[in-house]
Amino acid sequence: MTVKEIVKLLKQNGSEHNRKGMARYGIKVDNAFGVSAPVIRSIAKEIGIKHELAKELWNCGVHEAHHIAALTADPKLTTKSMMNKWVRDLYSWDICDSTCSNLFRKTDYAIDMIFEWTDNKKEFVRRAGFSLIAFVAVHHKKRSDEEFLPFLALIVKHSNDERNMVKKAVNWALRQIGKRSMFLNREALDTAYQIKKFDSKSARWIASDAIRELTNEKIVARIKR
Repeated sequence: MTVKEIVKLLKQNGSEHNRKGMARYGIKVDNAFGVSAPVIRSIAKEIGIKHELAKELWNCGVHEAHHIAALTADPKLTTKSMMNKWVRDLYSWDICDSTCSNLFRKTDYAIDMIFEWTDNKKEFVRRAGFSLIAFVAVHHKKRSDEEFLPFLALIVKHSNDERNMVKKAVNWALRQIGKRSMFLNREALDTAYQIKKFDSKSARWIASDAIRELTNEKIVARIKR
């Protein structure tokens, strides 16, 4: 399929009802057709991995095309330059998180980008850095616990960022690290208690929410398995 054909297919499967639902969840819908996630994944599956097509889709300006681009790009062919271009284009939390999940975490540069992006002042670039931490914590099963300790330092450093899209991602990263193992659960809780003392509404919210989840008996029992 060509970009034109994919955009036409997306438009045909769009829904104003879905667009309104997306908007209620804080998704920017200016360039969205309102296509459901299952349909997007079905189209991406039909396309398969088509790296050059994915880059064209990313540049076409259609919201749902960004999702398909992340699903059809080849992680092995994805360069740091491409990742930096795409992350600068981010404008909505759903595109940010799906791109981190479906593409960025699978590249050879995921860890490098975490350190680079979390220090970037742009809201969605920084969110991408912390979103990437969360996905790496969940999916990079072979990484040692010690490899996650530097990420906790990043959480401390940026826990006072009051921007909603950032603070939620910082909290998410902290919780996912704390659910990898009992060692990291203790380290994440120590981090949470540390930042809870900061004179920052964001830091206190991040800490309180993480402590609530990471001390939950069912979650702790799951970690111990």
